[in-house]
Amino acid sequence: MVKYLDVRIDLGAETGQDARASVQAIEGRLYAVQDRIRETTSNSEGHDLVTLLLEESSLLVELKRMSEAWNSAHKTFETSTQQKLWESAARACDLMFRSEQPLSLAALGQGIWLAVTFPVDPGLTVSLLNHVIEETPDHSDGAAVAAAAAIYIVDLRARGRDYEELSVHSRQMMTTVARRHSGIENQANLDHWIERLELNDVGRILVRLRNVVDVLVQDNWWINRDAIQSELPVQ
Repeated sequence: MVKYLDVRIDLGAETGQDARASVQAIEGRLYAVQDRIRETTSNSEGHDLVTLLLEESSLLVELKRMSEAWNSAHKTFETSTQQKLWESAARACDLMFRSEQPLSLAALGQGIWLAVTFPVDPGLTVSLLNHVIEETPDHSDGAAVAAAAAIYIVDLRARGRDYEELSVHSRQMMTTVARRHSGIENQANLDHWIERLELNDVGRILVRLRNVVDVLVQDNWWINRDAIQSELPVQ
C-alpha cells in the first residue's frame, strides 16, 4: 500500500522487551535527526530543513510524545508555507492531526485544502480524506463527500502501481461509508446511493468538500487562502 495509508507503528502488539527495543531504536533515530536539525538551522536550505522537521514530527508521533509532535509539526508547517513547499505543509498538517491536540481538526482541514488545491502526492491526499471518514458520525454526508473526493483525486493524479492501490483503497472507503451511512450492501444500491447524494458530480463534490473543510477549521486558518489562490496559474 502507498506509504501514507499506514504510517503508524503499533508497539502494543510486541512483547515488553521488543517494545522497549523498538522505542529505543526510534528514540535513537530521533536524537540523530535533532542533531542534524541543529546543524542545519543556521544555514538551512529549504527542503533539507523541512525534510528533517517532518521526520522529527513523525518520530515524536510514533513515540506518542504528542505535545512535542504538535509543536514540531506546526513549526514545519510554518516553515513550509513560508517557502511555498505545499506538499510538506500538507504532510505537517497530517502529523498535527495525528498528534491529537485541541486544534488537530483545524490542521486536518487545512491539510485537505492544500492537498486538493495543489498536485501533491495522491496517497497523502487520500490519507487526509480518510481521517474525515474516521472522525465523522456514521450518518454524516461529510464522510461520503470525503470518499468521493478521494476517488476523484486518485483518478486525476495517480499513475501506475500507485493508481491501482489507491483506486482500490478509495473505492473501499466509499463502500465502507455507504454501508454505515445507509446500510448499502450491493452494487446496484451503491450506484443509486451515489446518484441520490450527487457523489458523481465533481463540481458539487468540491463545493461540499469546501464546506467540510470550513467546519473542521472554523476560524483557525493559518494561511491566507485568497493570497495563495491568486498566485495559482488557473483560477
